[in-house]
Amino acid sequence: MADPFSLWRGFLARPNDDKFKIFGIATLVALVCAVAVSVTSVLLRPYQEAHVEAERQAQMERMLDTLPGLRGLMQEAGVDSLTTRLVDLETGAFVTDKEPGEFDARAAATDPEQSVAIPSEMDVANLRTRARLAPVHFLERDGTLQLVVLPISGSGYQSTIHAMLALEADLTTIAALSIIEQAETPGLGNRIEDPNWLALWPGKQIADDTGKIVISVVRGQATGPYEVDGITGATRTTNGISAMLRYWLGDHGFGPFLTRLRQEGL
Repeated sequence: MADPFSLWRGFLARPNDDKFKIFGIATLVALVCAVAVSVTSVLLRPYQEAHVEAERQAQMERMLDTLPGLRGLMQEAGVDSLTTRLVDLETGAFVTDKEPGEFDARAAATDPEQSVAIPSEMDVANLRTRARLAPVHFLERDGTLQLVVLPISGSGYQSTIHAMLALEADLTTIAALSIIEQAETPGLGNRIEDPNWLALWPGKQIADDTGKIVISVVRGQATGPYEVDGITGATRTTNGISAMLRYWLGDHGFGPFLTRLRQEGL
């Protein structure tokens, strides 16, 4: 039987321009590199996974910094994961060719190429235009969907109100309403940010048994699962909240998306 070392020495002794030697060296280099890459991949996998998790957490923190209402919702619900996806509001389908973090919905709403005019009979929130796309935030705990958070806006008494509406996984029960930005009358309309008033929203239903959006703020005290107590002296502001919800949960807002999500899931 031939000595392997002798064969190796004979192989190395061949001329450098020998095709057999060239092919052999190339094959050996490829094998060594493949083994090195495989070993490195296995050894570094824990570090890679840790890096991916750290980056995911960093992205979530950046998102929470730009959308402060989400941080409170996550703490209240005890969720541990945030995913944001863009939705085409006309079809309700997810958009895959744009990054949610690079999309500015407010700017898009005023850009003719990225927005649509709201038909007057549907413009109960008095917005006139809205962006074609919208970000939707999914909050999970241990891999199970807990909340779907929708950014909504509409005209109040003297300002545009921006808010986050969190729905439970059944997509019909309100988990929370968080006011992000408003400039309503001090002491009256601006009480929509009062924690005691916002605490009235969890558990309310957005639609009746027929699917019609009926959630609203009423004068005086609420009498059913579709109503929230009004705020004395802030009727026009709270009417704006009601109109904002009706619009964004309706057919020209997130309605198609919510229908598709109920039918197809994530």
